[in-house]
Amino acid sequence: MSRYLEHANMSVNDLEKAIDFLTTAFPDFRVRGGGDNANGTKWCHLGTDDFYIALSDRKHPFTGDRKGTYVNHLGFAVDDAEGIRERMLAAGYKEGFKVEPHPYRKRIYFIDADGFEWEFVEYFTEDPAKRNDYSQ
Repeated sequence: MSRYLEHANMSVNDLEKAIDFLTTAFPDFRVRGGGDNANGTKWCHLGTDDFYIALSDRKHPFTGDRKGTYVNHLGFAVDDAEGIRERMLAAGYKEGFKVEPHPYRKRIYFIDADGFEWEFVEYFTEDPAKRNDYSQ
């Protein structure tokens, strides 16, 4: 597999309006998963089996210092997440958001010099249903 941009993660003012806009532009997009996270933020993954846009509704802002709408992170599918982790740590980059282990993917996050968060995800299956399993 070659690396590719797998998703963008954005905060929006109105989740339904964002979904309407994007599904009008891209009729093949569908809601792949979604719900409410622990702090009450409504979210969804909107797209296809191979690419999606993660949307968070800013009516219930995340804790932290970011306010309003913005790009949260860009996510790249990669072949060797652990190799990237080792290189980034060795170069002095700070690890970002920490996630629980998942049977079908490994996700790591790093912060660049401008404060942007970047996600690198390695999949352990080609099955779209397992890749896009949000139950864990």
